[in-house]
Amino acid sequence: MLDAFTALVRGTRLAYAPGMRRYVFVPIGINLVVYGLMLYYVVSHFGGWLDGWMAMVPSWLEWLSWLIWPLFVLSLVLIVFFTFTLVTHLIAAPFYGFLAARVEVVATGRPPLDDRGLARTAVDALGRELVKLGYILPRMALLFVVSWVPAVNLIAPLLWLLFSAWIMAITYLDYPMDNNKVSFADMRRRLSARRWPTLSYGAWVTLITWIPLANLFLLPGAVAGAVLMWDSHYRGLPTS
Repeated sequence: MLDAFTALVRGTRLAYAPGMRRYVFVPIGINLVVYGLMLYYVVSHFGGWLDGWMAMVPSWLEWLSWLIWPLFVLSLVLIVFFTFTLVTHLIAAPFYGFLAARVEVVATGRPPLDDRGLARTAVDALGRELVKLGYILPRMALLFVVSWVPAVNLIAPLLWLLFSAWIMAITYLDYPMDNNKVSFADMRRRLSARRWPTLSYGAWVTLITWIPLANLFLLPGAVAGAVLMWDSHYRGLPTS
């Protein structure tokens, strides 16, 4: 079976092959604008956020400030990039859906099961992104609260890493599954049934989201790679 890293590499090549680029450069342009605005906001507020977090460290943990400070910084970086990914995907979802459909035809030789028109597909893609947000945001908020709990917040970066891998898998693998009429609930069941491929692919995608600017050009490859993962690991699973 196809492994996660190979799927990502092959997907990136597919995304930039002739005939695919029209589905790629529009979301890249959108992401560049969002990236610039978010980077400006984060740089102007980062110091205040960090001071506020450090002020909440109880006095009995002050001797661990040398460890808590970098953990807080890492948690904040994870939150910022995770939020950036959510926002850009909400905007670029229709284009990623079209890209995933085209990649499936080229890579597998068969079109997805989706028979909706372009306009309906675009509208439904935004609706699907809202469903994802309804799943992600409450869990993200809970993890954010846990990150402030003394002592527990020491493992917060690890929890964020695992959470990010799972959510990135949901975000990208959902494109080919939505194109093949797999419901959101069934999609999560399939991802759970193939937990290692799911988390490993999500981890690789999380890693590339941390590469400033380069991530904007690699994320379409993650969409195409998700199609390859769908075909290799999830398509043959029974429906719920």
